[in-house]
Amino acid sequence: MQEIKCPKCGEIFQVDESGYAAIVKQVRDKEFEKEISMRENQFETEKESAVKLAKAETENEYNSILKDKDLQISELLAKIEAQDNAKLLAVTEITNQKEKELSEKESEITKLQAQLQSCDMDKQLAINTAVAQKEKELAEKENCIVKLNALIETGEKENKLTVQSLKDNYETQLRMKDEEVARLKDFKAKLSTKMVGESLEQHCEIEFNKLRATGFQNAYFEKDNDAKSGSKGDYIYKESDPAGLEFISIMFEMKNEMDETATKKKNEDFLKELDKDRREKNCEYAVLVSLLEPENELYNSGIVDMSHRFPKMYVIRPQFFIPMITLLRNAALNSLQYKQELAVIRNQNIDISNFEAEMNEFKEKFSRNYELASRKFKTAIEEIDKTIDHLQKTKAALLSSEDNLRLANKKAEDLSIKRLTKNNPTMAAKFAELEQS
Repeated sequence: MQEIKCPKCGEIFQVDESGYAAIVKQVRDKEFEKEISMRENQFETEKESAVKLAKAETENEYNSILKDKDLQISELLAKIEAQDNAKLLAVTEITNQKEKELSEKESEITKLQAQLQSCDMDKQLAINTAVAQKEKELAEKENCIVKLNALIETGEKENKLTVQSLKDNYETQLRMKDEEVARLKDFKAKLSTKMVGESLEQHCEIEFNKLRATGFQNAYFEKDNDAKSGSKGDYIYKESDPAGLEFISIMFEMKNEMDETATKKKNEDFLKELDKDRREKNCEYAVLVSLLEPENELYNSGIVDMSHRFPKMYVIRPQFFIPMITLLRNAALNSLQYKQELAVIRNQNIDISNFEAEMNEFKEKFSRNYELASRKFKTAIEEIDKTIDHLQKTKAALLSSEDNLRLANKKAEDLSIKRLTKNNPTMAAKFAELEQS
């Protein structure tokens, strides 16, 4: 609660926070509006006085500036008048000088015209001389043209003779080629398809045997006669180093057909079967020596790599047979050192594997013998335990018998006539009779 004292009567009132805030706001708003009104009046008064003062100062300053400008204008007019007089004098001097220069120029032009007439005469003379020289050169060129035409005619005749000679020579060679083609066609027509293929095989074998003694002394190149898998290649090429390590092997297939064959085969028709033969015979490379598709520029251009279809496979024409073997052999020789090192490592690994296998076998046998011995030892222990138990029972039985015998002996020692005749009058009478007699 807040207390408010009345300024007139002096009475004190108590109001809550909201009422007090409303009263304070009312008083503050009235005071604020009163202050604003007073400030507005004061501002208007000051503004009017400032405007009047500024107007008076501006008028004084403007009048002073006008006086200065009038003085400057008077000075400039005097200067302009003086400059006009100077310009008039200068124009008069310049006009006199230009008239003098113009007379000098006219006299100079007269001299130049005289010189020009003299130059025109010299130029005409030079032109006449040049025309005569050109006419002379033209006559010489015409003579040269006549000579060149004669040479051209002679050359054309010689060219015609040369062309005719070349044409005759070409026709002769063409006729010979046609005869050769006809002969080959006739030769193929007389052969069966199998014989044509065998002729290609014989050609490749002969080409290889020409170089076997010099370039392939350690090589194996023989026909593939193993048809256990249902198919076989034509030739297998293998080569090993002096230590017996095989470093290259190639499966060869030779394909050809007669021109008159009804169904024309393609090289790709034989690739799958050739790859199968290569894998079954454990060969590294496969090469198809083919005369099929004789018009195909791809196979006529050289060695064709078919590795995108089957791994390590190539298609060649017969003329690339020996170069193909040489390329693959040289590549294999470059990697022979690595293969030899790999073979050594493989042998070492085999030795280690054999050692580990023998050691594992020894462990298994030892373990099996140990288990057998352990089982028999356990059986023997059990039998011994059974025997010991039996002997304990026998011992107990013997000890029991000894006690019985001891008791029997004691009873026997305690046996007397008095004991025997006790409670038996008949036996007592008998023993008594015996003692009396």
